[in-house]
Amino acid sequence: MIALDGSLEEELAWIDSLMYKKKDVARYPTENTRKPDSIHIKSRTSNAFHYIQSRMATHLAAVSIAKGEPFELQTRATPKPGRDELLIEVKSVALNPADGYMRDQGLFIPTYPTVIGFDLSGLVLEVGDNVPVGATHEGRGPFFRPGITRVAAYAASFWKSYDPNYGVFQERCLVPWQHALPLPDEGISWNQAATLPVAVEVPLSAWDAMGIPRVGEATVSSSSSVTVPPAGAGTQENKKQKREALLIWGASSSVGTMGVQSARLLREDRNSSFAAVYATAGATNQKYVGSLGADRVFDYNEPQVVDAIVSAAREDGLVIRHCFLATGQLVSCQAVLKAFFGDDQGRENQRAKIGSAPIIPLDVEEVNGVETIFLMPSMDEGERLAHFRYRMGTWLRENLANGTVRPSPEPRIVGKGLGAINAGLDVLLQGVSCTKLVVEVAE
Repeated sequence: MIALDGSLEEELAWIDSLMYKKKDVARYPTENTRKPDSIHIKSRTSNAFHYIQSRMATHLAAVSIAKGEPFELQTRATPKPGRDELLIEVKSVALNPADGYMRDQGLFIPTYPTVIGFDLSGLVLEVGDNVPVGATHEGRGPFFRPGITRVAAYAASFWKSYDPNYGVFQERCLVPWQHALPLPDEGISWNQAATLPVAVEVPLSAWDAMGIPRVGEATVSSSSSVTVPPAGAGTQENKKQKREALLIWGASSSVGTMGVQSARLLREDRNSSFAAVYATAGATNQKYVGSLGADRVFDYNEPQVVDAIVSAAREDGLVIRHCFLATGQLVSCQAVLKAFFGDDQGRENQRAKIGSAPIIPLDVEEVNGVETIFLMPSMDEGERLAHFRYRMGTWLRENLANGTVRPSPEPRIVGKGLGAINAGLDVLLQGVSCTKLVVEVAE
């Protein structure tokens, strides 16, 4: 825990002593009775009052009791944050397809009961040891101040064997601070913030997995060794250097929209190899995807979409050797990349790569020269925390502050309160497009 100032420490000791005195609390059978789960005391300071609330309270959770069963609302003891952890008061949660598969099929869950969910926004209530709070920590942040800092966060329950304290479908949960993003003071609502964590994590992990240098870290020589005609877009200087189009398939999905925004920043990096962002989306969503930064948007419903993409790239004087599959058919992505690099002839630096958010089908055929990588955060804790700290605490925090990215797509509120999550997942699994379903947990 963080150190308490002297006055607050004294008052907490006073409150603690009251909890054993019959005359100061509700009547208990004996003087030696255990501490109650909650206590109603008018604290001498608001700080002590809020601290004791987080220390002793219980909270409501949407609990997964068994595979294939709907969540049940139950009361749980509010946990204490450990080292490097935040205790967060959940304000909004965003729903992901994986949430529905986990509820219905028990995907990833080793034991029941548990609490699941990935995306949240909320208020930091309490912090554990080693969490940067600003007053005694150097550097540019991020910082987390109890009772003040608003955050969006990506749940760590997958790496905690689905310990229920780390799932987000509840009023209070634990999150490693590296998984959290301090939000700007203005301009982003709880609902918008809840849409961010997974939407950002997946495409940024795709660029890393495919070996694409981060913005500001690229050199053309390291990111492209392909000899093709000059690009047809950008400045005259860039026409001599930028020779690739970066393809996002399924760009109107949640992770797809942020894939487009992050790809646009890669395109704008003067030292990257990317001259254009290509994307696929349904006809009704193409204008929106273009507004996020796609230079060309193709309708994936068109039977000749693969040929259209290949022809456009050749018309622009570009090659395509990197594709982020946000959602959709892997075979279509393979066909596009094969047109440029299917005959790599053993030259590793010319292998085309697909970063796939969907699980790779077991029966998919391998294509010579095209590597497909299933996107999943590292299982090594140190590596994972470093990646999350960069993606959430640096990349997303700075780009939101600068206005170079925005929450996307727009949230759609499907209910209020934890009891609305089951129905919201049912809607999600029926299929949605260019929106992120959100449940408001608290105001």
